Amino acid sequence: MAKPESNRHFTRNLVSGVGIGLRAEHYQFVKQEQPSTPWFEVLIDNYLGHGGQIQQHLQDFSEHYPLTFHGVGMSLGSCDPLNKTYLGLLKQAINTYQPALVSDHLCWTGFQNEYLHDLLPMPYTDEAARHVAQRIKQVQDYLNIQILIENVSSYMQYRISDMSEAEFLVYVCELADCHLLLDINNIYVSAFNHGFDAVEYLDLMPAKRIKEIHLAGFEDQGGYLLDTHGEKIHPPVWELYREAIKRFGVQPTLIEWDNNLPKFYVLQQEAHKAERILNDAQSHAA
Repeated sequence: MAKPESNRHFTRNLVSGVGIGLRAEHYQFVKQEQPSTPWFEVLIDNYLGHGGQIQQHLQDFSEHYPLTFHGVGMSLGSCDPLNKTYLGLLKQAINTYQPALVSDHLCWTGFQNEYLHDLLPMPYTDEAARHVAQRIKQVQDYLNIQILIENVSSYMQYRISDMSEAEFLVYVCELADCHLLLDINNIYVSAFNHGFDAVEYLDLMPAKRIKEIHLAGFEDQGGYLLDTHGEKIHPPVWELYREAIKRFGVQPTLIEWDNNLPKFYVLQQEAHKAERILNDAQSHAA
């Protein structure tokens, strides 16, 4: 795989502009065409504990593009002990490939060693915030990095919650001293599903903590929105993204597409839309 000219002098631990989520269906295209995408995000859980060709892919891409690691395996909100095997493999991958950012979700994904294959929201209480913050601290101490936590889309709420999702997210970030991956699509989906104001949510977000933004598509199920990562980004999510950039400035942004994967050029078109928004923000700030 020849090194793309535009990335010939890339800094391994720094990302900027609009990246794309790298999926196996696009490996060959990226290797052959060497697109000018400034960085890629990999779903790191797909690589941990595997050898052979899949590790070779990761090695190839890490040598020629900055990478970020995005995971779903920490289960930070769970009451189960942290998975030391998983964290050990993750630490090894971090040391080997030196990703610019490492992120997971503010959620729980299992109970008593049973994984539910879903990102389930937390109850928004002081006790839950302190519990998950302590676990984030333990992860950060073990990995020797600050991680990013991502807000999830949700379809249910807990009666015992005594603060809003936005307030809970900010509180956890402060308690854990971690960074924030702000998923704009997830904010919009949850706002629609639960009837809160997405712009007011943005107003509460701590700009100093935000290190990355995600954009993706949802499906309208009639009475609710479903976060599928399987469509183009919808117009109201683009508008919310514009509002986010106004508030937080230019941030590394990822086009995230996992299901019903189109040709790579479709993802590039979505990335170009985001780039225009970032460029507009920069020109107005100048």
